[in-house]
Amino acid sequence: MNTAEQTLPIMSDHDLASLGLQEVAYVKPVKVEGASVFGVYAADGTEIAILADRDIAMAAIRQHDLAPVSVH
Repeated sequence: MNTAEQTLPIMSDHDLASLGLQEVAYVKPVKVEGASVFGVYAADGTEIAILADRDIAMAAIRQHDLAPVSVH
């Protein structure tokens, strides 16, 4: 009888952190110098941009052929 550990490849920490890196970007509200803005982050958490408007952040992600995901 096979278990999941025997049939599925083991992912390294690096592989797990890279999962979705070329497909997904996250948008979440952040405060910068007291102002409410929206941060855009790669799947691994790397900050890509800070934008004043959520809709512009989502559009910028789509323009770069990534799928936007909103984080609350």
